[in-house]
Amino acid sequence: MNWHLHFLGVGAAHATALGASAAVLERAGEPVLLIDCGPGTLDRYLAAYGGPPKAVFITHTHMDHIADLEKLFVRLWFDPACRGQTRLFAHAALVPWLQARAADYPGVLAEGGVNFWEAFRLVPCNRGFWLDGCWFDVFATRHHVPGTSYGLALDGSFVYTGDTRPIPEVLARHAGSTALIAHDCSLVGNPSHSGVDDIEREYPDTLRSTLLLYHYGSEADGTALAARGYRVAKAGESIELADPVKPRADAG
Repeated sequence: MNWHLHFLGVGAAHATALGASAAVLERAGEPVLLIDCGPGTLDRYLAAYGGPPKAVFITHTHMDHIADLEKLFVRLWFDPACRGQTRLFAHAALVPWLQARAADYPGVLAEGGVNFWEAFRLVPCNRGFWLDGCWFDVFATRHHVPGTSYGLALDGSFVYTGDTRPIPEVLARHAGSTALIAHDCSLVGNPSHSGVDDIEREYPDTLRSTLLLYHYGSEADGTALAARGYRVAKAGESIELADPVKPRADAG
């Protein structure tokens, strides 16, 4: 198998020691797509791959998932070879929030003469997007206000929920029988995040067996989740994935 999901960080917003939750889809050891770009993510990415990402997907616009976009802007803009080359994929509903939270600060550079998005290739999407010959499905999740948070799926290979409450009907559609499900899960849930009791109440055994939990609150919480029989992602870990299903010609 040539596909892996490399977790740069696995922590909830307050779990800084675990790193901000972010993962990189790899094919044959090469990075294909960075998922989220919170505080510290860019440094971890550069340490792992030696250069900035060629593609980024943003699940939602809480700062623990986008704070390093400003740092990435600087890295890209001041390297002519990278300027405008990084594709940033986001659901179209998130574009106003990204503009407000990341791009609209007056005078993105003190020198002036540049707009935030000129360093990127912003690619709004709705149902999903094409990247390197693969079709990625994008789906809504349950996190704070409806229409502000989205997950990602590569058919047959993996699902990445981003921050969410349980979404059994969505996962039933996108996960299939072979896909790994990287799922937001804390030891104790709240109105915006899944807890392990929520997972056990709302997901059948067959689906729970495919879960890989991340976005938890501490190393101790991760140990407790593992003690309950779950696979728990760790920062720096690379998880082997099944090869994706070849996309249909009409997928997009």
